[in-house]
Amino acid sequence: MLQVDDLHVSYGAIKALGGVSLRVKAGAIVTLIGGNGAGKTTTLRTISGLLRATGGAIRFLDQDIGALPAHRIVARGLCHVPEGRLIFSNLTVEENLAMGAYLQNDSAEIARTRDYVFSIFPRLKERFRQTAGTLSGGEQQMLAIGRALMGKPRFLMLDEPSLGIAPRLIGTIFEKIVEINRDHGITILLVEQNANLALEVSSYAYVLETGRVAMEGPSSELRANPQLKATYLGG
Repeated sequence: MLQVDDLHVSYGAIKALGGVSLRVKAGAIVTLIGGNGAGKTTTLRTISGLLRATGGAIRFLDQDIGALPAHRIVARGLCHVPEGRLIFSNLTVEENLAMGAYLQNDSAEIARTRDYVFSIFPRLKERFRQTAGTLSGGEQQMLAIGRALMGKPRFLMLDEPSLGIAPRLIGTIFEKIVEINRDHGITILLVEQNANLALEVSSYAYVLETGRVAMEGPSSELRANPQLKATYLGG
């Protein structure tokens, strides 16, 4: 579904990605893990059109999207939930969800999608009229994911969904991510510093180090890899 080949990205003179290649099959959950500064967020931002690559190619549904602006990529069914959530904190939950549906023009379909979001995150329905900035970190993450789902994605990229969330809610968020994938057929590319959790919910993983893929394989195999366990899994 997604094919990234030899991706190079620089911030001025600083090279952030030095030839990243990855594949994501339809219906899968694939994760990118690695330390701070490894290039995980840069990879997602480049795929979604927020950054421009200096080399390489990005193909989504067998079409080149590397030169498309971000809104055109969203229109093709690829949505990005950014690191730090970036909700509109001065707007209500209702208004944030409406912003996620900005490319949709069928009001009945928008209402159905909103009901679908509420079925996954009932707490958003309870807080429908509440200002988003007053929500807890976990509720804001639910809203960020719900806002992306309002765009009716076929492919969802999640950047650090556990960041800044109370430990008791992290499990809930990841249960919902699995549900979105399993019950609704949405393919997911996940960036997550909690490597244990990321490898537990994904089927395939890539390990990034200093802008390159250092290791890849089925998640179950990487969880058992001694080098990876020592570096990322605390064992």
